[in-house]
Amino acid sequence: MTQRTQRIDELLRQEIGRALEREITDPRIGFVTVTKVETVPDLSRARVWVSIIGTPDERKKTLAALKGAMPFIRHGLGKKLTLRRIPEFDVHLDDTMERGTRVLQIINELSAGQTPSAAEPGAGESLPTPVARFHHDGDTVEEVAMDPSAGLPQKPRPRASRSGEFRGGSGRNAAGGKPNSRRRSR
Repeated sequence: MTQRTQRIDELLRQEIGRALEREITDPRIGFVTVTKVETVPDLSRARVWVSIIGTPDERKKTLAALKGAMPFIRHGLGKKLTLRRIPEFDVHLDDTMERGTRVLQIINELSAGQTPSAAEPGAGESLPTPVARFHHDGDTVEEVAMDPSAGLPQKPRPRASRSGEFRGGSGRNAAGGKPNSRRRSR
């Protein structure tokens, strides 16, 4: 894949996403995110990968509505973009989020000492629910501390001394000369 094709793929991904947000008013099209666009080198066709949140039945309906809306979007892009040829779009469902969620579910069940359950047909959740991580015996200091109220990792913050310098350094500049200080420009 050339750099030109990569730039065109990214441009098409952004513009198709904008068109879905602003120009398409079909009620069958729910919450859709364009995750990737892959064009062939001669720009005659492009695969548009979309992620759709909802039940499997809602996803099928939304995918069918998207396939019907693509000629309209293609026509609109022909007016906006200065490409010699706007490719024809083939819409495909991107299920990597669902597969990732399933892997996380299996890992959580295994770490809890349970046997992983079979995948539920029709499970429509596409994002995992954050779970708070508390300190356990045997945890090392290097592990990231978790905020129990939000279930999100806290980033370690550097501590500053009273002089304003961050601890852990020598307080000298990179050349090993005088200590760092702010100089006024006259």
